[in-house]
Amino acid sequence: MSPPRLIRGRRRIFSGVRRSAGRFVAPCAIAIVVLFAGCFLRETPQQRAERIEPMLAAAGFQPLAADTPDRIAETQRLTPLKVRYYFDNGKPRYWFNDPVNCHCVYVGGEKSYQKYEQIRLSQRAAQQEAQAAEMNEDAAQQEQMNMMMWPGPIMMY
Repeated sequence: MSPPRLIRGRRRIFSGVRRSAGRFVAPCAIAIVVLFAGCFLRETPQQRAERIEPMLAAAGFQPLAADTPDRIAETQRLTPLKVRYYFDNGKPRYWFNDPVNCHCVYVGGEKSYQKYEQIRLSQRAAQQEAQAAEMNEDAAQQEQMNMMMWPGPIMMY
């Protein structure tokens, strides 16, 4: 014998509400987690300038100080904290505007830029290796803790 029609209708209504609420909650939760992760992992302009400037100096870029009102005004209109380029007599010239840390513009040629890219890639590889080593160390510590939780062999006399 089947349940009355009224009860079957309610079951469908309630089950439909639960499914649609679940469809809404999961994407919202994921979006919130991604938003917070992005906020916490983002570096500040000061940190970015402090990270990039030593690489530029090591690569041979020359800093031009913004020490006159005209230069200060020019640095205010340039794109900050990104390596950009322009062509001078058919050759690319690269620049990096830092209005945050040194209030200067780093300028370099093609060789300097290639060296900067090599330094940047080697630092990224070193950072990834350090992260992998840290993850391996954490896994080894976790495995050691798991082994400590298990009882030793049972001795029977």
